[in-house]
Amino acid sequence: MNEPFITNDTVVFGLLALCLGFIFYTSSLKTGFWSKFYNIVPAVLMCYVLPSILASSGLISDETSGLYFMASRYLLPAALILMTLSIDLKAIANLGSKALIMFLTGTVGIIIGGPLAILLISFFSPETVGGNDFDAIWRGLSTIAGSWIGGGANQAAMLEIYQYNPDKYGGMVLVDIVVANVWMAIILLGVGKTKKIDRWLKADTSAIEELRIKVSKFTEKITRVPTLKDYMMMLSFAFTGVGVSHFFGDAISSYLTSTFDSVSDNKSFLSFLGSGFFWMVVLATVGGIILSFTKAKNYEGAGASKIGGMFIYILVATIGMKMDLGKVLENPGLIAIGFVWITIHAVLLIIVAKLIKAPYFFLAVGSQANVGGAASAPVVAAEFHPALTSVGVLLAVFGYVVGTGGAILCTILMEIASKV
Repeated sequence: MNEPFITNDTVVFGLLALCLGFIFYTSSLKTGFWSKFYNIVPAVLMCYVLPSILASSGLISDETSGLYFMASRYLLPAALILMTLSIDLKAIANLGSKALIMFLTGTVGIIIGGPLAILLISFFSPETVGGNDFDAIWRGLSTIAGSWIGGGANQAAMLEIYQYNPDKYGGMVLVDIVVANVWMAIILLGVGKTKKIDRWLKADTSAIEELRIKVSKFTEKITRVPTLKDYMMMLSFAFTGVGVSHFFGDAISSYLTSTFDSVSDNKSFLSFLGSGFFWMVVLATVGGIILSFTKAKNYEGAGASKIGGMFIYILVATIGMKMDLGKVLENPGLIAIGFVWITIHAVLLIIVAKLIKAPYFFLAVGSQANVGGAASAPVVAAEFHPALTSVGVLLAVFGYVVGTGGAILCTILMEIASKV
């Protein structure tokens, strides 16, 4: 690994903040070049791309930075609390079963997409899907299945279970990041054409509109000019919740790991229960939901979800650092498997959405709750409307639950496919 030009995280954070400020300023311009540019390219996509350009140029590197860890462990749970502070569970329940159906369709798409991708690529490049023992490609792809159905904890579990060669693991991480980010870019491009897509799907969006209107009216009713006290109280809610979710999350994961063999055994589909990160996300979300039943929900009027959104965008920028564009074509065969895999996932989602007349919102968030997890699903949901952020959060939690079990099933099928 070549050391980047800038290794000081304080300076790196300053560069990421500069990127975010530049993007948000230029995207707010109503006329000229930037107005036309952002009509085509979503601003949130640029929040991934600019940091990836800095990383690809060798200026900064995720490998020498601790900013992603900081953002995912400190800012993500804080954002989940602030963004679910004013959640309306009854209104979300009124969205019906289509959200869950599309999420599960996305999961099935990943499970069957892996083995089908191996079969298709084997016709053109059999050496790409080969390998023996611990170098076998299907073992490496198992980590991608874990990531795309659940998240980082599930990905780590799959690496433990199938013992893929650690020296080659970086290539799988690259496929995961590149393909997942390209797919997210496509989803975000579709957000601007939501009405056209919904008309083609013949989707009933009345429940989503009702939720938007209800949350918007509530926000307008309680909106006020925030004071220093408001900001300090929101800071207290958010980071007290972060501390509590880490403390009890670590305690719960340690207890379950030491008490139950099925949790400590990485080959068990219950192994995700031993992940401190999983419990951190769950407890932070539950904390926000509990606060929504108290007067704390009125802090939405002082900008609670906006502060949460700021934290999420910092996380987005640190994720962008992980994608080195210069390495995209280093292993074209593996990248091809990744794109065939995600295409199968996408096609299945489109077919089911068309059959059940599900809105594009459910397709997009259902996919990202699988492929992107808690870091991406809320971002995509918020692009439709800030009132819908909590839907992405709740579906992402389901992703962690089914992640390891789904990935193991996918890997069994990929092993069979690689030997056909």
